[in-house]
Amino acid sequence: MMISVGILGGTGYAGKKLIQFCSAHPFVKDFEVYANTTADENLYSLFPDLEGTIEDKKVLSAKAISFDHDLYFLTLPHGEALKYVPALISKGKKVIDLGGDYRLDFEELYLQWYHLEHSSSYLLKSKVYGLADFDKSAYTDVQLVANPGCYPTAILLSLLPLVKGFGDEILSVSCSAYSGTSGAGKSPKSEFLLSEMEGNVKAYSVNSHRHEPEILQTLYKNGFHSPFAFTTHLLPVAVGIYATSFIHLKNNVDETSLQKLYKQSYAESPFVRIRNTPPELKWVINSNFCDINISVKEKKVVVTTAIDNLVKGAAGQAIQNMNKLYGWDESLGILQKEVTYAAFS
Repeated sequence: MMISVGILGGTGYAGKKLIQFCSAHPFVKDFEVYANTTADENLYSLFPDLEGTIEDKKVLSAKAISFDHDLYFLTLPHGEALKYVPALISKGKKVIDLGGDYRLDFEELYLQWYHLEHSSSYLLKSKVYGLADFDKSAYTDVQLVANPGCYPTAILLSLLPLVKGFGDEILSVSCSAYSGTSGAGKSPKSEFLLSEMEGNVKAYSVNSHRHEPEILQTLYKNGFHSPFAFTTHLLPVAVGIYATSFIHLKNNVDETSLQKLYKQSYAESPFVRIRNTPPELKWVINSNFCDINISVKEKKVVVTTAIDNLVKGAAGQAIQNMNKLYGWDESLGILQKEVTYAAFS
């Protein structure tokens, strides 16, 4: 089965990755890119580095999207997806939203965390939260997939096996997470300039990050009921998420048994790698892998994890969810070897 794809808001960082993936996917017969501020520009002018690797296309206006595509990816600012998703769903289309507009289950949470009056809250219950590596169920009769955020992807994949296996033993969890500046998007902001971030690390959105309710929502569904702390930081790098979670248990736990638990949990996932040492950010950049390490000292567990925020935390997982929607192999169009030239490695 070949499909046609529409990418709305496709000229940002995650959108660029989607364009690359769709260009190479064996079952995507064609795609169009829609945007507002960059409408009528050519992809080669927006992304000169992609010339020769993708077909050059003119960006179409998001004000006049075609309903002829089979599936739509949305990479839009908060609240913008609400303008498109209900109409697409009503026309029987499949939608994968990479933004946060459908990740939470209750409209009250959108008022609290996003200051957003949700105009299509009826879709919050029917959507699937697409944490593809942990939820191995088939996407039967699914139209709307809420692609998880970058921090939630890293933290949930690193915590869920422990929560499922030792939920009643957990006294508390504290997560310290770090992101490259691309996580803030492409719009210019002075605090993300190279001159501000070079040689710098800083915490941000302390006790108020919008990904916190998204993380807790999924943890609660899997048996978590303990105190949770989540603090985000900016790194002086462009790409990547690195998270360290500190878990305190009621009783001692054996590291070997935890390693076995994690490996069993992700035995069917081609993208989660359980490491014998703490992962490094450079191991996962430009890939859809999530690298996890578990370290135990009596009642204390430290879980470290690394992902690429634009791939595993956005476009790569979105393609993985597309594959699941159509019953294809999850790794199709994602798991591929790249040539690295020695002079630039």
